[in-house]
Amino acid sequence: MEESKSVVVILVGAPGSGKSTFCDNVMRSSSRSWVRICQDTVGNGKAGTKAQCLASASSALKDGKSVFIDRCNINREQRADFVNLHSSHVDVHAVVLDLPAKLCISRSVKRRGHEGNLQGGKAAAVVNQMLQKKELPKLSEGFSRITFCQNESDVQAAVTTYSELDPLCTLPSGCFGQKNPDSKVQLGIMKFLKKVDAPSSARYDTSVSQDSVANQVTKEKTPSNKLAEQAPASSNNTGKEVEDDQEMGSFCDTNLLDSVPTLAFPSISTADFQFNLEKASDIIVEKVAEYVEKLGNARLVLVDLSNGSKILSLVRSKAAQKNINSSKFFTFVGDITCLYSQGDLRCNVIANAANWRLKPGGGGVNAAIFRAAGPTLEIATKERAESLAPGKAVVVPLPSSSRLFRSEGVTHVIHVLGPNMNPQRPNFLNKDYTNGCIVLREAYSSLFEGFASILRSREKLSKEKGEEPGSKLSTLQDRLERGPVDQILDSNQKVKREGVYASEISKKYKGSQDELGSSITNFRGGNDKADDETKGWGSWAQALYQIAMHPERNKNDVIEVLDDVVVMSDLYPKAQKHLLVLARAEGLDRLADVRKEHLQLLSRMHAVGLKWVEKFLAENESLVFRLGYHSEPSMRQLHLHVISQDFDSKHLKNKKHWNSFNAVFFRDSVDVMEEIREHGKAKIEDEGILSMELRCNRCRSAHPNIPRLKSHVSSCRAPFPATLLQNRRLVFASTKDGRS
Repeated sequence: MEESKSVVVILVGAPGSGKSTFCDNVMRSSSRSWVRICQDTVGNGKAGTKAQCLASASSALKDGKSVFIDRCNINREQRADFVNLHSSHVDVHAVVLDLPAKLCISRSVKRRGHEGNLQGGKAAAVVNQMLQKKELPKLSEGFSRITFCQNESDVQAAVTTYSELDPLCTLPSGCFGQKNPDSKVQLGIMKFLKKVDAPSSARYDTSVSQDSVANQVTKEKTPSNKLAEQAPASSNNTGKEVEDDQEMGSFCDTNLLDSVPTLAFPSISTADFQFNLEKASDIIVEKVAEYVEKLGNARLVLVDLSNGSKILSLVRSKAAQKNINSSKFFTFVGDITCLYSQGDLRCNVIANAANWRLKPGGGGVNAAIFRAAGPTLEIATKERAESLAPGKAVVVPLPSSSRLFRSEGVTHVIHVLGPNMNPQRPNFLNKDYTNGCIVLREAYSSLFEGFASILRSREKLSKEKGEEPGSKLSTLQDRLERGPVDQILDSNQKVKREGVYASEISKKYKGSQDELGSSITNFRGGNDKADDETKGWGSWAQALYQIAMHPERNKNDVIEVLDDVVVMSDLYPKAQKHLLVLARAEGLDRLADVRKEHLQLLSRMHAVGLKWVEKFLAENESLVFRLGYHSEPSMRQLHLHVISQDFDSKHLKNKKHWNSFNAVFFRDSVDVMEEIREHGKAKIEDEGILSMELRCNRCRSAHPNIPRLKSHVSSCRAPFPATLLQNRRLVFASTKDGRS
């Protein structure tokens, strides 16, 4: 018997291959102490980062526990950091669940309430994509043992092996099981998947529902409109609660009615706000009963992410007792930001359990909706209201550029604020349920009145167009082509937006052009090309344009005015020194607009930026500066960032802030000028980069959150990466006199 060691088992397999079930089965019967680490839940029950997984694994190993790494780990690169956890006291194994693609897809499309929300037709496409990139592990990567499982019998044998591994034993090294290094995607699966991988504008058509996908894979003969008869959970979701047949039937009877306007809303005040569930469910049912008939043929859907949700169970039971029409009100388990793409439930309006600041952040529904909608929602919200009082709601038309609009068909978000029983949050009611219930009733009334206002606008527009409500104008495809009903239909026409309980719109920086709207109006300095990709600039996003064009009106904001540029301090600096150099030119909204004829202006902006760097370095020689542009700015008007690399600022709060200056999304000024000189335009990096893991701008070490990263950066003395030290991308005191 060898010396006792902890074990890291890296599970390798596509979604639906049974990785989570494998972990559960071993941990249920093993005498060894195991910890399952899943990236979908590593962030306090929510999705996290690879860095968080590594940190959790290291912590568990220090405590003498063994670890399952429950990620897809589909190729060598994904596995490498976890393999490096091995030591003289830790063995690293791989268990490869190389099961048939059809089986993985069948499981994935059927499952409900998946931790990572990967289910339905979207899951089938992801499984296919992963299997094409599959790279089977080898001992040379650093594994001491690899087990290959190609069928259920192999999986069960591996479960038994690890279940019987007691704390004092080790397993023999080597490869076990028959591996097929050439296998990638089973024959015949590609043809099937072409039906699933739909364009993003209509990602998951009802003609390819979860049932039809599952049926095509498993060849089952089940009517597509009877989801209740399908097994709602796959073998790798055993033990999880699912919705009862009555609820599932209610959804299936209505999910094909594309023209039915639908509001999906979460329980407003039962999670973060710690409101009593019994009282909350009574009020939900009471207000639904009051409004459900007033709203005509529209539907109300209460949504919760958890299969075992108590609030859903209570509301279903009480709604049934009141005989509320189940075709107009029902409950649904799923992510409110992915109801169409992952649950085949079409909702043109969703409600957000907002905070009083109407800001992204925090956790739960609020963070998820702002994240899914992108920065356009925050901009559109600022136009409607700056804050929200408990019991009030504000309707925000969702810009057509938002992913929620394009992929999910969501045209409006209604922010609503309920009462608070959480002593850690503002406006704590200290268990005063008399006032709490009054506020919660008002909140649901505000929410449903907001939805009614959207319906009235929609009906009015339908009549103006000579169409009956529920006609082609109401279909998802037409909504995607036209945009939300209360957005701009013509560049010379403004349609009145109808909202409720909103505070006054901020008028700062609003020019005459801003009256045209915030969503699809295009300001490109007369460069109106029909095929161009356009970006809507709301009134808030017009601030820099107004300063650049009219600096005399904004004397308090600018620090230098020249003929071709304006210099100002960033209003929300992300470092000790953070300036913006604005171009004073029409038609230059962002980096993508720049061409060779603008090179002289870019050079001028760079020179002005360096001049200010020299001034700052004369005051503090320890500073290091970088000059560059964001690939896709959040505010209109081309502007150069001049920013010190300490990133010591209270305004740097989240991953987007950090990565916008410390990933390839930030384009160095010297590189931009070189690219335009040689190729006529600059390279634009995708905004998806902003969601990458947090890494130190010096040593590139990964960190789980902003506070930890800031603490590290403040003491890190590692040299900057070699790429930044080249081509004068960084400006030090010793190089301050260098110019490009």
